[in-house]
Amino acid sequence: MNNLKRTYDFLGGEILLFDKDLNWTSFDLVQRVRNSLCRKMGIKKMKVGHAGTLDPLATGLMILCTGKATKKIEELQLGKKEYFATFKIGATTPSFDMETEEDKTFDYSHVNEKLIFEVLKKFEGETEQVPPVFSAVKVKGKRAFEYARNGEELKLQAKKIVIERIDIESVELPFIKIKVVCSKGTYIRALARDVGEELNCGAYLTNLRRTKIGNYRIEDAVKVDFFMENLHLFVTN
Repeated sequence: MNNLKRTYDFLGGEILLFDKDLNWTSFDLVQRVRNSLCRKMGIKKMKVGHAGTLDPLATGLMILCTGKATKKIEELQLGKKEYFATFKIGATTPSFDMETEEDKTFDYSHVNEKLIFEVLKKFEGETEQVPPVFSAVKVKGKRAFEYARNGEELKLQAKKIVIERIDIESVELPFIKIKVVCSKGTYIRALARDVGEELNCGAYLTNLRRTKIGNYRIEDAVKVDFFMENLHLFVTN
């Protein structure tokens, strides 16, 4: 969206790139963009959807499609994802991220950069991953997080995913910063859980930023506040 001077046809279909802020849900972003466009254009409704959810505690690239471009959502979701993530080792949380408080701590004095490298390499390639119980996966018509937040026991089925590569960005124990390139359906929170189990000291996700979806990059995205403040650049009456 860096070429703001062009003419936008939101009903005909546009693909918009946003840099989602912390604590926003994906639904919040879609709803705000849809409502703002409808008010500015003087219409009652418009199709707006997103091509891939981001958790409230994650930031970064989200693709929104409007009008007839919503037909492309499924295709866009198939694009490879790139994430930058930080794991804290030596502790766990029920949600595998910072949504919930630490429930257990473990000794991690045996962990070093060589071991971390060896463990991360085990997760590259095609594998099966059990989604987090604190997730939007549907089970019997309800989201998994609804069961989890009510304290109900829930066993989710493993799903096939592909992690193309994991690169270590830095190791400053107890924190590990990595870059992950992966397929649709990969939960980085679940990767943190699995890495922690393999390291035999627990781990959870403390920071997550999505930077690519297919050929779309975070560098070409705008903040929602910029979009709202500059609607006149996008909508011409």
